[in-house]
Amino acid sequence: MVAAGAHRPGPLKQQNKAHKGGKHSGASQRRAGGRVSVKAQPRRRLRDLSRVDRRHQALQLRRQRKEAVLAEKRSLGSRDGPPHLVVLVPLHSRAAAHDTLSLLWSQDSAVVRVDEGRAGGFALLCPRLKQRWRFVSAQAGDLHAVLDLAKVADSLLFILDAADGWDSAGEHCLSCLFAQGLPSYALAVPGGSDLPPKKRIDAKKKLAKAIEKRFPEAKLFPLHTEQECSLLLRHLATQKQRRLAFRARRAHLLAYAAEFVPGQESDLVGTLKVSGFVRGQTLDVNSLVHIVGHGDFQMSQVDAPPDPLSLNPRVVKGQKRSQDMEVQDDSVNGTEEMEEDVKVLMKADTNKQESLQSEVVPDPMEGEQTWPTEEELQEAEASLKANRRVVKVPKGTSKYQAAWIVDDEEGSQEDDGDNDEDDDIDDDMMEEAVSQEGESSEEGEEPAEEECETMTISECLRDDQYDEKVEEDEEMLERYKQERMDEMFPDEVDTPRDVPARVRFQKYRGLKSFRTSPWDPKENLPRDYARIFQFQDFSRTRKHLFRQIEKEETEGASVGWYVTLHVCNVPVSVMESFREGKPLVLFSLLPHEQKMSVLNFLVRRHPSSSEPVRAKEELIFHCGFRRFRASPLFSQHTSADKHKLERFLRLDAALVVTVYAPITFPPASVLLFKQRSNGMHDLIATGSLLSVDPDRIVIKRLVLSGHPFKIFTRTAVVRYMFFNREDVMWFKPVELRTKWGRRGHIKEPLGTHGHMKCHFDGQLKSQDTALLNLYKRVYPKWTYDPHVPEPVPWARSESALPLQEVDME
Repeated sequence: MVAAGAHRPGPLKQQNKAHKGGKHSGASQRRAGGRVSVKAQPRRRLRDLSRVDRRHQALQLRRQRKEAVLAEKRSLGSRDGPPHLVVLVPLHSRAAAHDTLSLLWSQDSAVVRVDEGRAGGFALLCPRLKQRWRFVSAQAGDLHAVLDLAKVADSLLFILDAADGWDSAGEHCLSCLFAQGLPSYALAVPGGSDLPPKKRIDAKKKLAKAIEKRFPEAKLFPLHTEQECSLLLRHLATQKQRRLAFRARRAHLLAYAAEFVPGQESDLVGTLKVSGFVRGQTLDVNSLVHIVGHGDFQMSQVDAPPDPLSLNPRVVKGQKRSQDMEVQDDSVNGTEEMEEDVKVLMKADTNKQESLQSEVVPDPMEGEQTWPTEEELQEAEASLKANRRVVKVPKGTSKYQAAWIVDDEEGSQEDDGDNDEDDDIDDDMMEEAVSQEGESSEEGEEPAEEECETMTISECLRDDQYDEKVEEDEEMLERYKQERMDEMFPDEVDTPRDVPARVRFQKYRGLKSFRTSPWDPKENLPRDYARIFQFQDFSRTRKHLFRQIEKEETEGASVGWYVTLHVCNVPVSVMESFREGKPLVLFSLLPHEQKMSVLNFLVRRHPSSSEPVRAKEELIFHCGFRRFRASPLFSQHTSADKHKLERFLRLDAALVVTVYAPITFPPASVLLFKQRSNGMHDLIATGSLLSVDPDRIVIKRLVLSGHPFKIFTRTAVVRYMFFNREDVMWFKPVELRTKWGRRGHIKEPLGTHGHMKCHFDGQLKSQDTALLNLYKRVYPKWTYDPHVPEPVPWARSESALPLQEVDME
């Protein structure tokens, strides 16, 4: 018999907690009791692949990628692809590229065609091997020519000396090439046949050991016979091609022939017809082209003339022909072939063509305001009454001054055009900090100058040259002292006594924390920011462009076609440099790459450079396919939203360099050069493009220092930070810190000479120093100049002072 009533738990029954499923997969289903909401599954996920199918799919993708790489490799130098471009780079003064070219010229069963307008360049056609090469020799000592040719070369052939390998100039050239991006390369050693066989083997072992540091797994190719040249050609044709990212996503070509057609208005500007093989990507006539070293231009049309380097070349009647080798000069029949059978591939569409506008023209009336109405005035008065607060201020302070004391972090809002003048004043203050050392150095050099005056030399020109060198050494010594002072006392300046500190540092503000305190990136922007372009989302735009390039959605001249580009409004100096033997390299620009913005480069100091480099000093930039001059800012590379300005390019840390420059989509390498007084370009730093971001905040810090005069338990009297009572009251809200880690604040001024009572979180040491940090946002100067002078052949400088010789006492 069942009980009449069911058992019910009492109030003391144990209540267990429900199980928490967490956020992992399946937890939401259990919480929902097995009920799962209906989702619209994408079509590709309707059928789950089995394990065998997944393996098969991965195998297919791997095979497709492998076939794409093999197809690209086979097309290079074949009938359908561009000729294999080989650039000869001599790395020693005794290594002559002429001997190598003559050996390559004498290949059997090959057709040699001489380049038009330049000595030393030729094309090598092998119908039997179905391969074609184009050899171009870079002039020894011409840094710009070597770097420009390396931007478009498929392979670099380094010519070494049989005894030493490379000299100091060759080492400098290798450093630049490695930093820019090295394509596939090979090492050749011509000569050395005059040595006995035993010594030849020893010399080869010595050379292999010398090049092991730069080229760990490289193979040396001796060039004495035609058979060894054949081995070198086979190696160049079959070696793995290195991919350079900045050129793989842009169409580019090296000019094979060029013609200048003067314009109707002036003979100095006209249309440049450049012929060459398209490489990299498909070339669109509506895009802009950048002629390396000369600027950005538009194209009017693209023609398709006959291929002058065809594997089945035409032969002019009456020309002598041998059985194995034939030599054809393009200067004879090249122009005739270009004139006949020229087909117009495409013409530019004015509606789709990219504009050459690089800057925004700001409207001077854009910031104007209309006179406020009575309603707006009443609303403003009501908001002021609502936000009114009672604060303690010094006696005799007006309402306007009281408002500035409360918002003391914002500083004085003046015209942003005075930023450069203020920075120049800051630089003068840094020079005052080392004025005593400069005076002592001048006193020590006076006897030397007197001795030089008493010497009598027949040639007075030598005296002038010697005095110039002495002046350069004095300037360099002063820079070394300033750099050492900045390392020993970073950002510290002396408070001026002739100008009140509240006036001298009126554009600076104090921050509670440099890391966490907010700073609006749109606050008080300079006028130059009205001229630049900014992306709403730069990384998103970059991904979208690269995705279009991968899908090959652009229409135009395909890779491997021999085309003639009609480039509009080109100065005649471009044609003159081509006639002098300089390489003419063209790159197509991606959308927006002609527009100006703020570029940030992440660079590291090159080990060969030890001279101090100050911020806002003019440097030469080689960024991807561009080169220009600018005066950059240096700042720390951190993950925070604010970055501290560095006054010098550090030797031991990677820094961010900020300049105004045309937009370039990363990845892109960057090389920084500094021009000497004699015209040489010294490599000082290398790195890559970090971002295109005008909102990156670079903060300049100033540190005012004071000495604890009287020390109590947690208070101290500090002097020498300020020199009047008003300055102490002005900077009272800013927090203090000491070199030994104490923190505090100003309590009150004492007297009228700048002494102040300060309270700290602990007792100070007598050797401690009180510091006050002030901050201001800085911007780069608009000093962008696309014209870079041609460098003088490089030679090692011996006038640089070592760091150990700089005496700070």
